[in-house]
Amino acid sequence: MGRIYITDTSLRDGSHTVSHKFSLEDIKKIAGALDEAGIDLIEVGHGDGLTGSTINYGFSDYDDFEMIEAAASVIKHAKPTVLLIPGIGTVEDLKKAKECGATAVRVATHVTEADVSAQHIRAAKEMGMFTVGFLMMAHMADVDTLVGEAKKMESYGADLVYCTDSAGAMLPVDVKEKISALVKNLSIPVGHHSHNNLGLAIGNSLAAIEAGATYIDGSLSGLGAGAGNTGTDTLVAVLNKMNYEHGADLFKTMDASTEALLPILAAKGVSTNTNLDAMIMGYAGCYSSFMLHAKRAAARFGVDVRDILIECGNRKAVGGQEDWIIEVASDLAKLKK
Repeated sequence: MGRIYITDTSLRDGSHTVSHKFSLEDIKKIAGALDEAGIDLIEVGHGDGLTGSTINYGFSDYDDFEMIEAAASVIKHAKPTVLLIPGIGTVEDLKKAKECGATAVRVATHVTEADVSAQHIRAAKEMGMFTVGFLMMAHMADVDTLVGEAKKMESYGADLVYCTDSAGAMLPVDVKEKISALVKNLSIPVGHHSHNNLGLAIGNSLAAIEAGATYIDGSLSGLGAGAGNTGTDTLVAVLNKMNYEHGADLFKTMDASTEALLPILAAKGVSTNTNLDAMIMGYAGCYSSFMLHAKRAAARFGVDVRDILIECGNRKAVGGQEDWIIEVASDLAKLKK
């Protein structure tokens, strides 16, 4: 298995949850934090793609080009990325997006309509953009149809093709079957985008990786349409535990959620179901009642509570050894000096 590349969709798919009302400062804060965390592609814009701000899909306060410029102004390493749905966005819109700083585009069609993407994929490649074919509602097509449509996108020049579970309807067995077929029949990389409607976003993302996908989507705290997307923060933790190679930093990805995204959502009256405290305990493998004790020790000794929990896990601390947390925190504080 090669390196896994992570696309974060918080500022595009996640915009559905705030009625497409991220401000330019919101975008800069979140995009900057994602870039600092080592995310590979950062998707930005209206939830329905370039120029999706209409009466049909809901108006945003800023046009896509302002949002792209805002994100691109703070992104130093990742690819500023846009989604384009033919019939909503045009080649001219894509040219303008590139001028504003986008370096990657995901051309999205219904799973049986790849032929409408031809001119957009070809134009993107002529512009020198990293170009993705994005087959939506993949659960609605059988394997042979999916492969046939993906091969069309490949023939137009796409750099990779996505099997996109837009409805969150797929099971891990479905993902494995379809991703395996794409990997077998395409000569370009394959990606997967999950929604969590059945509570399977992480499981389906792992099934995709195990079947050969090397590009995986997520969003901070699982923000996204429906029940949300694969949580980027949780995805990074799981990839670490499974020893997959990737470029993201776990703590910085978590911080992008807790310090950048979540305060913005709270100010807009939006809540998420993500509990990153619970996630880091699972990642560390330590007793679930340790969190409160670890937070107190972290404040007392001036160390990161996550480092305390991970070290408790490394030392295989169990329930009844809460006093050990103080020793761990003290040891970590000494190492900082």
